[in-house]
Parts: sequence; C-alpha cells; structure tokens
Amino acid sequence: MVVTAARKLRTRGQGDARDITAEVAAVVDAVLDAIRDAVAAGERVSLSGFGSFQRQRRNPRLARNPRRPEVEIVVPAREVPAFQPGKAFREQVAQTRRRRPSRPGR
Repeated sequence: MVVTAARKLRTRGQGDARDITAEVAAVVDAVLDAIRDAVAAGERVSLSGFGSFQRQRRNPRLARNPRRPEVEIVVPAREVPAFQPGKAFREQVAQTRRRRPSRPGR
C-alpha cells in the first residue's frame, strides 16, 4: 500500500512533463528515507500542516491465546513508529465524506 501511495505522489501534478518522473521519484524517495532514518534514530519529524512522525515505546504486556486462554504470553517491550496528524490535515479529512456505493435493489 505504501508503494502505491509513493507512486501516486511521484506522478501527481506532473501533467505532460513525464521527463521529470525520475527526478520526482528520487526526491520523494529521499524525503521518505530521511523521515524513516530520523524516526529510527529517535527524532521527531514535523511537517507543518501535515503532522508529526515519532518513535514510541510500547511497554511489555501479557497477552492470551484465544484458543487457550489459560496460557499467558509475554509480549516484550518494543519501539514502534507513530504518526500524529496536524490540525489542517485532521480538518480536511473530517470534511471529506466518502460516498458509499449504491446497492442494487434499494
């Protein structure tokens, strides 16, 4: 799914200028690599109007297998990437309504 999103970013807004596709792809890849590297290093990356990427720690916890609830499994602590959308991004998403496909016979 990320590949599709990156592919759309690379080709969006180019119009007839297909000769710059490789340059746009290189820029998009460089930005994504920079964000990935910074978050992996524990830095917070903020894109004004879009949101912030950061690394969060998940504490260890106990989990259970639904088929054998008597068995407890220890899930170790780990670091995970997190995204917090910015105000403008949240507001735009809240205003956008998805159309449901019409159902035949209704």
